Amino acid sequence: MKEITLEKLEEVEKEYLSEKTSAIARHALSNSDIAVVAASKDSVKNMDFNFDINIKTMAVNNQKASGRCWIFAACNGMREMIGKKIGVGSFKLSQSFIAFYDKLEKLNYTLNALIETIDADYDDRTVQFLVTNGIGDGGQWDMLVNVVKKYGICPKNAFVETYTSNNTRILNSLLNAEVRRFASECRIVKKEKGLKAVEELKESYMKRFYKALISCYGIPPKKFDLKYTDDKGEFKCVKGFTPKSFFEKYIGSKIDEYVSCINAPTKSKPFGKSYTVKYLGNVEGGKVVKHLNIPMERLKELIIHQLKDGEIVWFGSDVSSYGDRMRGVWDDQEFDFKSLLNLDIKMEKGESLDFRSSAMNHAMCITGVAFDEKGVPTKWKIENSWGNDRGKEGYFIMSASWFDQYTYQAVVNKKYLTKEELAAYEAEPVVLKPWDPMGSLAD
Repeated sequence: MKEITLEKLEEVEKEYLSEKTSAIARHALSNSDIAVVAASKDSVKNMDFNFDINIKTMAVNNQKASGRCWIFAACNGMREMIGKKIGVGSFKLSQSFIAFYDKLEKLNYTLNALIETIDADYDDRTVQFLVTNGIGDGGQWDMLVNVVKKYGICPKNAFVETYTSNNTRILNSLLNAEVRRFASECRIVKKEKGLKAVEELKESYMKRFYKALISCYGIPPKKFDLKYTDDKGEFKCVKGFTPKSFFEKYIGSKIDEYVSCINAPTKSKPFGKSYTVKYLGNVEGGKVVKHLNIPMERLKELIIHQLKDGEIVWFGSDVSSYGDRMRGVWDDQEFDFKSLLNLDIKMEKGESLDFRSSAMNHAMCITGVAFDEKGVPTKWKIENSWGNDRGKEGYFIMSASWFDQYTYQAVVNKKYLTKEELAAYEAEPVVLKPWDPMGSLAD
């Protein structure tokens, strides 16, 4: 029977009313949030902020109402490197500077993709993917590398936040409206005047985009001085940096030592191979976004190697499930939705990717880990970018089971890879379709 009948509804309602827990659930949910009622405190005792490896890091930042977590997480790692070199315990990089050029490059990249698919039907799946997704704040590790190697980085006081850099929704909406207008207009121009006219049209759009970004973010600095007081209390001033020279002096080729490893246990992505995703990128002609797919146990081994060497780890996970964002805890054992509503939302990790139940959507930094007596990880310490009024001064905890299920990516130094793993990473990557879940962006 395909249709819903009143008789069937009455039958189910009688069954519901006969269940002893139904009234309790109904009364509780009439006054409280579902997650609050489903929360279980049985595992809370194991989720304190004590870790076997606990790297001391600088104070957390706040990405506010923007999707720049991947930039914030990368800046957290880079500022630690800079802080050690200049001898300071606190340093701030401009996330807005990187976001400005990322957005500009994404617009150019997307317009190029629309020109590349100009002869496809407007309802072609790839075309619809491009215009539906448009451009946003989110990104991937290799996209970060592309921007900073091309444009550099700068201290936060050289390019400060604006209202729009912290609140990007309206700007993104306007930019994407223009992208969709270009998608339509370029086809008309190509038909009437040819591809050369389309390229001229694109240039006119890019000029408008650049001017709009300057209005919203400010004029990016060409030169600046680095001023700071070191840990000995001595004031220092190094004059005449450009964003590019600042990056080269304090980060440089070090950033090329890191590779993205993923855990995507799906039939379409065998372990031990590298993958990329069609139309996933930002800087035209830049580094291809590439991932080495490995088992979860190996991914954790690589992360722990880097933590033991005193270096934090950029990583990506799905933070949409089983989280107490005020306490700063992600733990799938802490929420019992099945007992409350008889809804069992858990799936095998590969299935959840294939059927879009889960995908990476947020990047942070791993700064610590705790082990049991056998050396198995029991929880992870996380440096987030949601301000210091959540968790423990902005730091979060992830349980071992949550981490295994919802962590999809970690960026580690390639020196920890085996020869076979490094060869697999450096091999020509398998190209996945644009809508593959491993093409999701952290925001």
